[in-house]
Amino acid sequence: MTAKIIDGKRIAEEFRREVRKGTDALAARGRRRPGLAVVMVGDHAASAVYVRNKRRACEETGIASVAHDLPASTSEADLLALIDRLNADSAIDGILVQLPLPAHIGSTAVLERIDPAKDVDGFHAYNVGRLAQGTPVMRPCTPYGMILMLEREGIDVRGKDAVIVGRSNIVGRPMALELLIKAATVTVCHSQTKDLARHVGAAEILVAAIGKPRFVPGSWVRPGAIVLDVGINRLPDGKLVGDVDYEGAAERAGWITPVPGGVGPMTIAALMKNTLESCLRRK
Repeated sequence: MTAKIIDGKRIAEEFRREVRKGTDALAARGRRRPGLAVVMVGDHAASAVYVRNKRRACEETGIASVAHDLPASTSEADLLALIDRLNADSAIDGILVQLPLPAHIGSTAVLERIDPAKDVDGFHAYNVGRLAQGTPVMRPCTPYGMILMLEREGIDVRGKDAVIVGRSNIVGRPMALELLIKAATVTVCHSQTKDLARHVGAAEILVAAIGKPRFVPGSWVRPGAIVLDVGINRLPDGKLVGDVDYEGAAERAGWITPVPGGVGPMTIAALMKNTLESCLRRK
């Protein structure tokens, strides 16, 4: 069996075009375009790349991006004060604080200071709670992007056995909630899970989000499974690989996302979609 590749880059471009139509429609009616404030504290190399990609996506989709690049020495109080100003700014529909933050700043306090209506990353406790209730408003971008990708490919997850490897607040936990909303049967695996290979081997849908290169051997993958690889890991030779052994998994899976070009572009597409929806909802 050779897996069908889920082209996240192509699907993300479709969503970006749709968001652009939405922002252009606002402008055509004489209304302002959506505004996204992107806050980065310090000079974390990977964060700088992510932020640059997000700002480029804003340009493509007609969203006004406002940059706040702060030094690593910024105090938690100063960052919270900036968030307060952005919460009160009527031209800002979305606030994104790039993680990780410097060690002296508490990420929970910062994320929960953001107005839930402007929390386009979907990390505020209110938005996580709405997702847990099955009535989502702002949805975490990576899980939401994967759901949008599955929907666009016409993949029905109802009743399927889904296994998530990783329980982070950014991907693993909210992805479990997203799949429950879609009526999948969900198992979340983590560092204390016994016999991980058995769980992975039973998965009709496998979401790998553990942050370790090629952690899941292809031989574990169930024949015909849908494999969503969230991992982006750089090897010593500079090559980017996922959390799944792609070559081995592609021989067994029915569908698989590549790295790069799979889940990553959909995360940013979901962010753009959240920002437009926030603008429309607030108006």
